[in-house]
Amino acid sequence: MAENEVEHILVIKLGALGDFIQALGPMAAIRRAHPGARITLLTTKPFEGFAKDCGYFDQIWIDERPGLFNFSGWLALRRALNSKPFKRVYDLQNNDRTGFYFKLFRRKPEWVGIAKGASHQNRDYCKKTQHGFDRHVRALTLAGITDVSLDHLDWMKGELSRFSLQRPFVLLVPGCAPSRPEKRWPSSHFARLAQMVAGLGFQPVVIGTGSEVQIAAEMVEQCPQVLDLTSQTSFAQIAALGREAAGAIGNDTGPMHLIGATGCPSLVLFSSRSDPVLHAPKGDNVQVLRRDPLGILKPEEVLERFSPRQILGEKAQCTMH
Repeated sequence: MAENEVEHILVIKLGALGDFIQALGPMAAIRRAHPGARITLLTTKPFEGFAKDCGYFDQIWIDERPGLFNFSGWLALRRALNSKPFKRVYDLQNNDRTGFYFKLFRRKPEWVGIAKGASHQNRDYCKKTQHGFDRHVRALTLAGITDVSLDHLDWMKGELSRFSLQRPFVLLVPGCAPSRPEKRWPSSHFARLAQMVAGLGFQPVVIGTGSEVQIAAEMVEQCPQVLDLTSQTSFAQIAALGREAAGAIGNDTGPMHLIGATGCPSLVLFSSRSDPVLHAPKGDNVQVLRRDPLGILKPEEVLERFSPRQILGEKAQCTMH
């Protein structure tokens, strides 16, 4: 087929991690709706691997997100956007920046999003009342795409053999963005929770970035049964851990979106500084526990609400439900 006969589609999704996970199901629906099209994703560098592995895209472009006065960067982006005859653009980022991208097209494509002048403008888009996934569902419905479901990440394959896992295990996710300390449950509470989880016959497995190394060390000191995997897991390995774990407990943070999407029984801890109606991970077995401030939430209450896939021994059966 000649290049000018191919349907070209552009999808825009820049980040962040949790938001990108919520957009994968809509991305899969876009792929199904345009089976013969050449679909390009415009994203940022951290999500290039996702884009390649999921198989929903034919080409991935990296948005360098030029600053206001980076004129050469804006010209390069404008040239790229106009280098292909895009018939339709699905803006899954839907912010002022990507709304401006609409203006960079010399010939305006069909545009699904909130940009002024869009052919499929989602006027009901409201960050204050709808979860990101639900906003995507609404926007794609306007474009005639109705079979949108959560992506369970079955395509994410992570190798776990090098980790000293003792099944059954429970994932503990004590991290969060360093700029949002109010969303972190105290590390002492996570350490106590690890002791309680180990007492029920589960191996506590802590995951996170370099920012959580000290927290993990405290947990290991208080509970030697803890397996510390901080700074050791890729996104694909986190998804693989979620598929095999008995359950997961963690803060409102990106990895919990990965874990929850796999179907892992997940308990996500929220403070008043973040609304679970808008931001909670999506999944078949996700629960939310919210307290303000988060520090008043006791490990005993968290464990009471936790429902793992496997329960060992009479003690665990009496404690958990």
